[in-house]
Amino acid sequence: MMYSFMGGGLFCAIVGNILLVVSTATDYWMQYRLSGSFAHQGLWRYCMSGKCYMQTDSIAYWNATRAFMILSAMSCFAGIIAGILSFAHFSAFERFNRSFAAGIMFFVSTLFVLLAMAIYTGVTVNFLGKRFGDWRFSWSYILGWVALLMNFFAGIFYMCAYRMQECRRVAGPR
Repeated sequence: MMYSFMGGGLFCAIVGNILLVVSTATDYWMQYRLSGSFAHQGLWRYCMSGKCYMQTDSIAYWNATRAFMILSAMSCFAGIIAGILSFAHFSAFERFNRSFAAGIMFFVSTLFVLLAMAIYTGVTVNFLGKRFGDWRFSWSYILGWVALLMNFFAGIFYMCAYRMQECRRVAGPR
């Protein structure tokens, strides 16, 4: 049962990390109409009339969103490594529980992606949305929210596995 939680958590984390990377790297966080034609933008580039351009402006909310998305992906990856190692039974780190560490890393990743999405959403709704007519959030942005859920559930699964390990440890061998 404990391994089922760990396997489910690892699956959620791997999917979540892939979604984080795809969301961060792609150019469809927002779509809008500009001068009669459609345009879209991501965290790194904006595209108009079939051509894409680098976002060269150092705007605080973009930098914060980028940083939190990258930190989220890195902490999720660290959690995946800890999660894989939690399947191994070597006693070098008897006092260090890898399931607990993986769960914490997934929750940290969830917090980082939540901060990124909250910053981007707040600025877009309050400022950019008023600047552009006929705009909407797009699929890269939506993937960020799905990644948040996947990382959160990965953390839940690993904390359940940790709790089962602790209950088994306290109960002793049968």
